[in-house]
Amino acid sequence: MHWRKVVVLPAPKTTNMQDSAVCSGSSEIKSRAVVKYSAAPPPTSYALLQEKTDLKLPPANWLRENPQLGSAGTTILGSSSKSKPFSSFGMAYDFIDCIGDDVDVVSDSENIKKLLKIPFSKSHVSMAVHRVGRTLLLDELDIQELFMKSSQTGDWTWLKEFYQRLIDQKWQRKKKSKEHWYQRAILSKFLYYSINGNGAEEAVPDNSNEGDVKNGAEEFSYSWLASFMSTQSDAEVSDAPKEEALVMETHHALMLTLVPLHHHLPYSPLGDGDNPKQGLRNDFVRNIRWTFEDIHMLVGSNMPIFGGGRYPAVSLRLRDSNKPINILTGIDYWLDNLMCNVPELVMYFHTDGIVQKYETIKTEDIPHLENSTFSTKVVKDIAQNILSFLKSNCTKEGHTYWLFKASGSDIVKLYDLTTLCEEAEEEKCQIPFTLPVAVLLYKVAGNLMLKARQNRKHYGTIRKLLLNCVELLDQERHPQNIASAYCMLSELFLLDLAPEDSKDEGQSLQSGSSEDSYSDEDREEEEEELTENRADNTSFSSRSSPQDDNNAVAVIPSVGELLVPDRYRSTHQIRPSDTLPISQDKEEKCRHVLSYVLKGLKAVDSSVKQESDLPAADPNTPIPLKYEDRDAIGACASEKGTCLLLERAGPMQVDQKHPTRSGMIPGSWQHHMKLQLFLKASKAYYVLSDAASNLLKYGQALRYIKLSLQCYDAYCSVSSAPQLQVLHFHSQCLSLCGDIQLMLAQNASNRAAYLEEYSYQTKEDQEILHSLHRESSCQAFNMETDLVMDPECQLFVSCKCYEAAYELLVSKALKGHESDQLAQVLKRLGNIRNEMGAYYMNQAVAMQAEKEVKKSVSVAEQELWKKSLAFFENGIKDFETIGDNANISLLLCNTGRLMRVCAQAHCAVSANQSKGEFSPEEALYYNKAIDYYQRAMRSLTIRENHPAVWDRVNWELSTTYFTLGTLLQDYAPLSRKAQEPIQREVTEVMMKSLKYCDLQTESAHQPLYQHRAAVIHHRLASMYNSRFRNQVGNEQLRKRQRSLAELHYSKAVSLFLSLKDCPCELLGTLLERVSFAEFTMEGQSSSAAKLKSLTGALQIMTETHSAFQLIHSKLQKEEAELGESAQSPDGASASSTSGLNLPEVMKLIGVFEQSFSFLLLQLLKRMTQQKPSNKDEELLKMYKDVYTKLLRADKNKPLLSRVMLYMELLQQLTPQTGSEDAGAHSRQSL
Repeated sequence: MHWRKVVVLPAPKTTNMQDSAVCSGSSEIKSRAVVKYSAAPPPTSYALLQEKTDLKLPPANWLRENPQLGSAGTTILGSSSKSKPFSSFGMAYDFIDCIGDDVDVVSDSENIKKLLKIPFSKSHVSMAVHRVGRTLLLDELDIQELFMKSSQTGDWTWLKEFYQRLIDQKWQRKKKSKEHWYQRAILSKFLYYSINGNGAEEAVPDNSNEGDVKNGAEEFSYSWLASFMSTQSDAEVSDAPKEEALVMETHHALMLTLVPLHHHLPYSPLGDGDNPKQGLRNDFVRNIRWTFEDIHMLVGSNMPIFGGGRYPAVSLRLRDSNKPINILTGIDYWLDNLMCNVPELVMYFHTDGIVQKYETIKTEDIPHLENSTFSTKVVKDIAQNILSFLKSNCTKEGHTYWLFKASGSDIVKLYDLTTLCEEAEEEKCQIPFTLPVAVLLYKVAGNLMLKARQNRKHYGTIRKLLLNCVELLDQERHPQNIASAYCMLSELFLLDLAPEDSKDEGQSLQSGSSEDSYSDEDREEEEEELTENRADNTSFSSRSSPQDDNNAVAVIPSVGELLVPDRYRSTHQIRPSDTLPISQDKEEKCRHVLSYVLKGLKAVDSSVKQESDLPAADPNTPIPLKYEDRDAIGACASEKGTCLLLERAGPMQVDQKHPTRSGMIPGSWQHHMKLQLFLKASKAYYVLSDAASNLLKYGQALRYIKLSLQCYDAYCSVSSAPQLQVLHFHSQCLSLCGDIQLMLAQNASNRAAYLEEYSYQTKEDQEILHSLHRESSCQAFNMETDLVMDPECQLFVSCKCYEAAYELLVSKALKGHESDQLAQVLKRLGNIRNEMGAYYMNQAVAMQAEKEVKKSVSVAEQELWKKSLAFFENGIKDFETIGDNANISLLLCNTGRLMRVCAQAHCAVSANQSKGEFSPEEALYYNKAIDYYQRAMRSLTIRENHPAVWDRVNWELSTTYFTLGTLLQDYAPLSRKAQEPIQREVTEVMMKSLKYCDLQTESAHQPLYQHRAAVIHHRLASMYNSRFRNQVGNEQLRKRQRSLAELHYSKAVSLFLSLKDCPCELLGTLLERVSFAEFTMEGQSSSAAKLKSLTGALQIMTETHSAFQLIHSKLQKEEAELGESAQSPDGASASSTSGLNLPEVMKLIGVFEQSFSFLLLQLLKRMTQQKPSNKDEELLKMYKDVYTKLLRADKNKPLLSRVMLYMELLQQLTPQTGSEDAGAHSRQSL
């Protein structure tokens, strides 16, 4: 084997963007050539050869590589000038952005010319056609050379038999004559003479025996490589970068080196024992984007281009003066210049190797040369017809089509070799294009993946490309490539996750050499066949017809049809390819990911030799997901099982010197691939878990997050140091696991359904688990993902998961890479600690409720308080770290509630359920609760920041003050303090509670605030009433107490009236106020003062009309509901429907009747003791009437009737007493 150096220019880069238009008659042919890449320097002036120059003598620079000639000068004497089978693939790999939608054809310029000359040439045509999207790749297919190799290897027997049966039995290759090698040597020396440089035209003695055909062939085929390798031009040294590639003969198609697929994958795998630089190469001197009319082509050309003359670029040609130019030569020259955008042609004529003259010809004049006249419009029609024919019939991506025209035949046939290969009887039937096509499909899909991030329309196309790629490959021979394709397929469906960054992304597939040459060999053969009429060609034409071959996909019955304009134009547009739609269902997407991951893992596992004693697992045997009922175990066992969680959550160091558990070698492609597949499976299960959690299927969610963490465990088992993105993702998994365990704890009523969801397992999940077990036991996160039935254990596990996620995010590995995820984890951590604190607080409350006699606080209760307080305080610290004032206030509020629970626990209750005096311990904890509530208020600053939280904290603070005041008032510690300071303390506490009763702001708590304010005023009025009754001696103090009592009674009545829903409280307050007026009357000595007090008390009594009106409405509503439901009247049912406390109503009515009759009787006595006036006579008469009706009232009548009577009596008194005005005055006094 010989090696050569090739200068690779930076690229791809457009170096020439000129449009050219060629006119033919009245029509204009549109042609535009854009050089996408060029390995040659800018054209330099050519050396004008002198007349009589002897081209048989080699120049001094002969066969030395020159950038001006590119590969044309040195390969002109190579073994073959024909296009190599994979030349189009080399270009496609280098310009992958053009493949699929951008260009119609990718091919060597020689193949394009051969196709466009089909109607004029009798030579054979044999090309392989492949379709990728709307792009066709055309390559020379030397079918006879394949048969020569098959005679040694035994392959291609099926195609050889098919060829001999239906096409041509005479498939032997035509041997090269002495004249052929002589003409090639002359052409080579001509080009080197034309290079404008020192000593370029100096001849050197030729010691070779040119007359000896054998020596000439061998010398020109092999020995010239040695002289070429010994010289390197300055341009090669100055142009970076260089790479070495293997020079391969045309038969390299059968020995194609397997090149792993790695485009756009985060690793660069290599084939086992293969040279990574072997494969397919783009060896053309220049790659050109050529637009010919409406056809877009990417062509490769090796034609040498020189400078000089009237134009910046010219092409050089050498012709034998004895051989005239024909139409084939003219089309050939014209197309070459069009493709390379060369405006001028310089043609030299020689006789027996002696230069005679030269002629300069413009490109647009070539179609009009003598003996070579042709119509450019006809060439355009041929191009459009051939493209339409191929595009309408080569419809299957991944299939190899064979376009064939036999020598001397007018029939062009198209075969599907892939289908023929599948139908063949050979066991190992394979087409050499299979692997390159698969590689190209993969690379196009990888290129579209970059665009798919912005445009979802590519998803279906990418999926189809990759599936076709996998279908072409054999799993036993190409497991790495199959795994890579499945890896990309799985990535395609991970639409809801951020794509992983790839260090090796963008690497291109290395290519093998494609030894194309600039030569007139094909032209010479065509000219010979054009002038000769061979018998075998005639016999072929006579015995073949289009109808004889049923194996052809399509047939052009006569090449003359290609000359007809728009003959195949109706099918010019390629049929739209059927793309596979991508589902929008998240679960279905993840299932696709897992399916492809499993197939990828199987491909990897099949290539790994099992070196350990690990027994093979049965994929049909389910792996149980462990379930434990830990009600009896409690949190202690859970804490023991999670003590190592923080260590497992961080980065793990794995021994990278020895094979893994399955026998993988660290650093191998299997190792890299499994890392990616494990991670993608983990992400898919994470998404499934998150979706199930959103659907409240927490058992299913826990099962999926368990599988996700098991995949991560296997990933860590083979990974030396997880990347930052992987660690961040693992933190998300732990957070989600914590969320699910929290939800399970909060929804204990559905445990049976959750257990059923958790226990279910698909066959796909089982197989993935078995693959995971080849690398790891997958037991690292069992404690965190087991389904337990103890809420305390679930909360504890949830807390530990959040703690592990937090420790991971603040670990050394992620230091300096803070993200928003840290704040979310801290918020979750604060929330779970709040839940834990609330759980232990509720346990303490339940323990208190179970105690019948409360004499002392148990040790168990105190332990619960300590746990609850510790969790609350830690949660507050978490929220303080992220500055979450709303949650800080809520936790402080919950801590305040805990202090109230502690206070209630210190309240002594005797066996008869009687409560003792208010203790100092109760006061201590209530004051602590007030401190926490006030801290919560300060953290919020103002209500506008967090209105809902503010209202809650404000309500709790008011409630605490109210409870404290109520306990001090009802269970006054008289054994420790005097009554007066206790009453002052009660007044102070009640006024503070009243301060936090927000009566102005409209909110959900406003009615509650109004009711509380009314109750506070009522309690204060009752306290001042009591102090007034018990006060002796100090009249000034008694007067003040009386005034305060009247004030608070008035405000309480006004608030109760505004509520419209507290008739009992309103009635009770009014009757208490009437009683206070009666007591005041008893202390008066004069009759006039007593009469005035009685009249005032009666006015207050008339205000009870509003209370009875509310009671009446509720009773009527209840009676209507009972009538509709046909239920009998019942006190309990009435209470449940109307909301009235009937026993309380009856009790108040008894007090009302007694007080009302007493007031009327006293008024009658006082008014009859003195001479009444006319007005008093009317009042006296009315009082007697009301009093009489009240006494005669039947107390056995229904409650509704009695209430209606009281309303009538009170209404009768109202106009006379002015009670409405008095009532209005009392309501306005608030």
